[in-house]
Amino acid sequence: MQLSDFDYLLPKELIAQYPLKERDTARLLVLDRRQGRIEHCIFKNIVDYFQPGDLLVLNNTKVLPARLIGSRVTGGRVELLLLRQKPGLGLTFDALIKPSRVKLKEKIIFNGGKIYGKVTDKNEITFSTRDIETIYKLGLMPLPPYIKRDSQDLDSIYYQTLYARVKGSVASPTAGLHFTEELIRQIKSQGVNIAYITLHISYSTFKPVKSEDITEHKMEKEYFQINQEAQSKINQTYLEKGRIFAVGTTACRSLETYASGFKSGYTDLFIYPGFKFKMTDCLITNFHLPRTTLFILVCAFAGEKLIKKAYQEAIDKRYRFYSYGDAMLIV
Repeated sequence: MQLSDFDYLLPKELIAQYPLKERDTARLLVLDRRQGRIEHCIFKNIVDYFQPGDLLVLNNTKVLPARLIGSRVTGGRVELLLLRQKPGLGLTFDALIKPSRVKLKEKIIFNGGKIYGKVTDKNEITFSTRDIETIYKLGLMPLPPYIKRDSQDLDSIYYQTLYARVKGSVASPTAGLHFTEELIRQIKSQGVNIAYITLHISYSTFKPVKSEDITEHKMEKEYFQINQEAQSKINQTYLEKGRIFAVGTTACRSLETYASGFKSGYTDLFIYPGFKFKMTDCLITNFHLPRTTLFILVCAFAGEKLIKKAYQEAIDKRYRFYSYGDAMLIV
């Protein structure tokens, strides 16, 4: 399978730069895989597509304010994206550092000089404090690179799902951004169970695949956990032949990793066409960038031809794309 098979053209003006004020008023494209039918509605109408005995699986990871703005001792702005904390005595992170000309052992100043970080290796920074909460209090929401603006106060609310609980992601599980507490209540009232799992999303979610033969691509490992309560709900739904709705590609990958016998740890599962889904019956997802593992996953779930047809219809109808964009339900 060639990477070029998973490409499409998107007008730049369809990339959503801001969230909608009301989360559940996003548009929803509903794709029926068996009949090849496409319907259009508003996200809050998703309740009409559930049945008693279904299970809705939500990723409760919480996005960390991992984007820091500092300055060099000699002047000049420095931007950091903290990717992961490294073990050891000091508070050290793998990080993306811009500009790249910042030198090894150079100090970066934060909060008017009260805190500083030292570049201790390529793409690594060690802070003068060991209090991680102090660092994250300086941080901003790490918006995706295709949102061409600085993070604002509203992003602390809207780039986080309402059920986010477990800190650890540097990107949001964006399919879940459309859910409100009232919508979840309505879904429950229809006899649908809710299961919360955790997968911490790494920055690699935005990286395009580099190898032309997609089977040669290696996924970055991401931590996931499916606790006992979630396991029981998943197992019960599966045995009773109810439908399992995965909210987002992260929930889908967690479910399919669980189907292989793993309950927690690190997953590098790469789902591409030919993959046999064992746990995911329906998928709720946003629209994804071309040539990415996320787009490849939805092609595996619904078929490349049908997904491209749905994406083209979404483009023709001026849907909003990517993290702050509209949504798709694949049944």
